[in-house]
Amino acid sequence: MQHDPVHPVVVAVDGPAGSGKSSVSKEVARRLGWGFLDTGAAYRALAWHAEACGVDTADAASVISCLDSFDYRIGTDPTGYAVHVGSTDVTRAIREPGISGVVSQVARVPEVRSHLIELFRAIMAAERRGGIVVEGRDITTVVAPDAPARILLTASEEVRTARRSAELVGHSASATGQQLRARDAADSKVVDFMNAAEGVVTVDSTDLDFDETVEAMLAVIRDAQVRTG
Repeated sequence: MQHDPVHPVVVAVDGPAGSGKSSVSKEVARRLGWGFLDTGAAYRALAWHAEACGVDTADAASVISCLDSFDYRIGTDPTGYAVHVGSTDVTRAIREPGISGVVSQVARVPEVRSHLIELFRAIMAAERRGGIVVEGRDITTVVAPDAPARILLTASEEVRTARRSAELVGHSASATGQQLRARDAADSKVVDFMNAAEGVVTVDSTDLDFDETVEAMLAVIRDAQVRTG
């Protein structure tokens, strides 16, 4: 697939679970007036679709068999977007704990990743705003390795656990920490999102609040725009 090197501008963001990729990237996109793409939603939606079809998500061949019937749509408006599988709005359903528990099984399948990567690139190319901020696990290295701005957003495990615990009512810090470690361990078998590849700028938000993290990412994007003219 050929991509216009000028429009839209792509900002690629990777990072571990609980690093704030989604919330920070959405705010960065909103301030720039650009689009936003949550790639993790597609893996969650496919997990939801597989379960809705009665497929065993632990069986790679069964998951692959669901791809042909996976009619996926997602908005790119950072102020609010919906996720659909066919005619069903799954925006909330894909965030349920049951889906979170099996999404890594779906994401580890190479054929799934190849299929969704092409989908992500098509969404990026179709963006009609001046740019799009794309966040996920392998965006800087696989999905958009030529993006002018590539960022690894991270934070210490303690900080990531505390932030995620604050978002999840009724979950203890220890349980949340175990979930984060399990998710990262499962996904790291497929992609390296803990270490910045060559040319990728690390933004460590351990000692930054939300607005400071947003400003740090905006600074990286401005620097990249200056470099690329």
